[in-house]
Amino acid sequence: MSDKKDDSRTFEDAVQDRQDWIEAQFRKISRGSWARIIRMARKPTPQEFKQTSIICGIGLFVLGAIGFILLVLMDNFLPWLIHDVFGI
Repeated sequence: MSDKKDDSRTFEDAVQDRQDWIEAQFRKISRGSWARIIRMARKPTPQEFKQTSIICGIGLFVLGAIGFILLVLMDNFLPWLIHDVFGI
């Protein structure tokens, strides 16, 4: 059941076909929806990087504080609510 066409192909032909396929995939990127974003991307200035880092740090702190408050409420308030108020 072997195909004679596959048997006659050399290793170099198979590698060339694979390379052509990979290059075609990369050419699609330059015309795709991400192409504009990639072309506009640039390295941030030190000031932009500092501002972004500060904003991300504040966001992490806020999310951590919210998580800590929820943890304290669940450890202290929730058991009291379940045992004393509902009697479970």
